[in-house]
Amino acid sequence: MGRRLMRPGAAPAPPWRYRETDDGYGVTASPNWRETDWARELKRIDVFGTPVNYVDVGTDSDEEEPVVLVHGLGGQWQNWLENIPRLALDRRVIAMDLPGFGLTPEPNDDEGITIPRYGRYVNELCDKLGLGQIELVGNSMGGYIAAEVAIQFPERVERLVLVSAAGISSAETLEAPILTAGRVVTAIATNSASRYRRLAARPFTRHLSLILVARHPAALKPDLVYEGFMKGAGKPGFDDALRASLDYDFRERLPEVKVPTLIVWGEKDSIIPVRDADEFERLIEDSRKVVMKDTGHISMAERPETFNDLLVDFLAETGAAQEKEPAEGESQAV
Repeated sequence: MGRRLMRPGAAPAPPWRYRETDDGYGVTASPNWRETDWARELKRIDVFGTPVNYVDVGTDSDEEEPVVLVHGLGGQWQNWLENIPRLALDRRVIAMDLPGFGLTPEPNDDEGITIPRYGRYVNELCDKLGLGQIELVGNSMGGYIAAEVAIQFPERVERLVLVSAAGISSAETLEAPILTAGRVVTAIATNSASRYRRLAARPFTRHLSLILVARHPAALKPDLVYEGFMKGAGKPGFDDALRASLDYDFRERLPEVKVPTLIVWGEKDSIIPVRDADEFERLIEDSRKVVMKDTGHISMAERPETFNDLLVDFLAETGAAQEKEPAEGESQAV
C-alpha cells in the first residue's frame, strides 16, 4: 500500500483559510466558560493510589444522569471548557485529568498504562464519587477509553458519545500523524506560560501549534487555545498513552457496546479519518453518526454551539425517541 493511501485523515488547511470560515466556527458557546471560577471547582480524589484531578460542576438531578467527560491524548479536562457550562445547566458534570495528564500524575507502580487500565480508572472515579449510571463522552483517545468502559462495565454507562474516537484505524496508519502532533506538543511545552500566551495570541502561531488538531486554529479564540489546549502540552503520560493506544485493539469487542451511542466526527479530521465513524456505526448496533463539515479533530471546541446542541438533544432522548431509527449516514452541516 502506498503512503498516499495510508494517510489517515484530511490534509491540514492552509493558514489563510481561517478568514473564510462560516459564522458557526470558533464561536463561544453559551453560557460563557469565562464566567466560571474554575479554581473553585477543582478537586482531587485518590483513585487506585493516584491523586486524580477533576472538576465537578452542576448538581445531581433525579431525572438526568451525570455526564463524565474524558479527554484525549495530550489533553486535559480543559479541553471541554466550551461544553461543561451548558451541560451543567441540567445535570452534574465531571471532567477529569487522566493519569499522566493535566494535574494528575502518572501511576506510581509497574503496571503501566493501557486503555483497559484507563477504563478502570474512569469507572473507579465514578464509584468514588457515587455517580451510579452515567452519560459518558470521550474525544480521541478519550473516546477509545469511553467505549472500553462501556464494554468492561456495561452497567455503568447509560449513553455513550464518541468524538473523533481512536480505536479503529491501525497503529501503522495512526502513528505518523500522532507522533508529528506529539513533536509539536513537545516543542510547545518547552515554553513558559507567558510564551504560551504569546503563541496563542497570534493567528499564525495558533495555526502552527494546533495544525493537526483543529481545522482552522487561527479562528479559535486565543484564551481558549491557551487554557484549553496549550496548558496541557508536554505532560509525562504522552509516550506511554500513545503506545497504549497503538497497541490495543478492541474492534472485535465493539459489538458488546449495547447502549445508545452518538458518534460525532469532523469531516476534515487530520488525525483520525472520518471513515472510522462509519466503522464505529457499523460495529455498535444502537448508534448513529453526525459528521460536521469543515471541522477537525476537536469538534467540541471548534463548533461548540452545534456540538452542545447535538449532545444535549441526544442525552435528553427517552422512550419513543430512543426507538426511532436514524437516517443512514446522518450528517450535520454547519
